[in-house]
Amino acid sequence: MTSLNKRILLSEPTRFIIAFLCTLLFCLGVSSPNTSIAADSRPAWQAEWEKTVKAAEEEGTVVIYMTNAFEPVFREAFQKKYPKIKVTTVTGRGPELSQRIMSERRGGKYIADLYVSGNITPLTVFHRAKILEPVEPLLLLPEVVDPSGWYEGKHHYDDPENRYIFVFEGTPRSGEITFNTKIVNPSEIKSYWDLLNPKWKGKIISVDPLVSGPISAAQIFFYKQPDLGPEFLRRFHADTDMAIVRSNEQLLDWLSAGKYSFGIGARQVDTAMVQGLPLNQFLPGSLKEGSSVTAYNGTLSFFNRAPHPHAARVAVNWLLSREGQTAWLDSNQKTGGLYDSLREDISKEKVSDQARRVKGAKFLWLKPEWIEDLDPIRDIIKKSLASAGKGR
Repeated sequence: MTSLNKRILLSEPTRFIIAFLCTLLFCLGVSSPNTSIAADSRPAWQAEWEKTVKAAEEEGTVVIYMTNAFEPVFREAFQKKYPKIKVTTVTGRGPELSQRIMSERRGGKYIADLYVSGNITPLTVFHRAKILEPVEPLLLLPEVVDPSGWYEGKHHYDDPENRYIFVFEGTPRSGEITFNTKIVNPSEIKSYWDLLNPKWKGKIISVDPLVSGPISAAQIFFYKQPDLGPEFLRRFHADTDMAIVRSNEQLLDWLSAGKYSFGIGARQVDTAMVQGLPLNQFLPGSLKEGSSVTAYNGTLSFFNRAPHPHAARVAVNWLLSREGQTAWLDSNQKTGGLYDSLREDISKEKVSDQARRVKGAKFLWLKPEWIEDLDPIRDIIKKSLASAGKGR
């Protein structure tokens, strides 16, 4: 008998035992060793993610209430990534959307899964009504869960509990100050206090400072910034002989025509600049007291009783991922690159210079609850304007 045959004969008992064990394991429903090892080697998050995507595709849709700026992001980039999850969007401004959502819920209709918009409505309407679920349990992708890729190395929230209103945008503004480039040499203005120079008296125009809008964020910044504070706010409105208008169009017209040198609280400045008007704003970090940072149009909220929770989870993780935030900035560039993502690990070349946070610059994060503390600020403004003969 050859040595080969001997080996075969000697191995037969072993082969029998192995065959018996495999049959037993099969009957017990245990996978083969190779399959088991492969399955065990997958990260837990990946198995959970695949399960979530499958469940989301079975739900078939996600309903997102949002401002217009986000519609192309979800309808194009997200829809291309997840074609089996239909994106249904309802667009509008915050007050309109909140009214609709609250009306639907009062009628027993739970339609919306997510809300993507600015930072005031979620806090003052949805959070107060206690109709939001925590966002953190939705986060699953490692790059989203890991806070090291985000501004200040942490996730930002707008609610007091740091749970319900996730902030993914942090755009700097330097007092909402626009200037005529033919009149003002920005290098001459190194501090906000320089605006009080007698040279500029009667050369400043502002939208009504007692009407809410972008100017409210500027006022809060002036009030809360330790190197400015109530004294700057008072003198700015009492000593500069500023003109006050209700119309944004009139402010931009007079400012671009050179009737005034500085404009406060103007809207659609980027559009006016693209149109060739001689207007610009101070870059973040260019004034020594720094700039404010807040979310003008970049928060995310998840509703309780959401009809498509798995699809919502997929949408949340995608939007907050590097891919999703890059897609948002790409879309945002088409309207001037007005906002900056709080993700620090993506390219910011699509963000305009006026909206990009500068490393090393001084920034004051505007807390959303401060918007509810405008009364003392407006009281200072009213008295200051009255002292200058411009009372209402």
